[in-house]
Amino acid sequence: MIELVNETVDFLRKEGITEPEVGIILGTGLGKLVNEIKIEKTIDYRMIPNFPIATIEFHKGKLIYGKIKGKKVIVMQGRFHYYEGYNLSEITFPIRVMKFLGIKSILISNAGGAMNLNFKKGSLMLLDDHINMIPDSPLRGKEYREFGSRFVDLSQPYSKTLNEKLLAIAKEKNIVLHKGIYVAVPGPQLETRAEYRFLRSTGADVVGMSTVPEAIVAKQMGLSCAAISVITDECDPDNLKEVDISEILETAGKAEVGLIELFVSLIEEL
Repeated sequence: MIELVNETVDFLRKEGITEPEVGIILGTGLGKLVNEIKIEKTIDYRMIPNFPIATIEFHKGKLIYGKIKGKKVIVMQGRFHYYEGYNLSEITFPIRVMKFLGIKSILISNAGGAMNLNFKKGSLMLLDDHINMIPDSPLRGKEYREFGSRFVDLSQPYSKTLNEKLLAIAKEKNIVLHKGIYVAVPGPQLETRAEYRFLRSTGADVVGMSTVPEAIVAKQMGLSCAAISVITDECDPDNLKEVDISEILETAGKAEVGLIELFVSLIEEL
């Protein structure tokens, strides 16, 4: 693993990607942040040694390097999921690469379904904590001390400092930003009514199929991590309606405006 990471890092440095400060992962339907970047380099995942390939049609599959508010950023426009057939080491491989390139912080976005009925479609939720129901860990397997401890403490997986900054920005800019618990499930099928009831009983507010593996590896590698869910549907098991994926993407696109404002303002403060 360490040899693969170093090979990928060497390739990207030769492509001109040097000393990024912030890494960003854009979730399903959330790609317009790239319009805020003064782009210096765009590389298709297929061109990057050892990188997985995004197989979802609405994930672009591009690594973008440039500046936001004068800060060097490296952005994944398209992420990888367990349901695509990748293991969690493959899914989180880019996090390790970005850390070795130099990032200190990572910002993650995702599209999720609200089980907390006080959270409405089109609003945002800041992750305060998570529950991992994906049946694996990105830390399973051979230990590489270069990545940090195998036994990672997750009492605070998301940076308290970054979260406080995001909440303050949201208040200042009048953006609705809930705070809550995200539960990650394997997917790709959406949940049954009984599953929504079960997941809600665990204390989770929002359900999705990503983010948690990346957050675990970010914590292992000493990165400050913040994550925001764009709520694309309301998951009330007593009034459950059939979900239209195109509607989810449309909702994500509309709600993304607030997400972009939050991330750009946070980057400016870092």
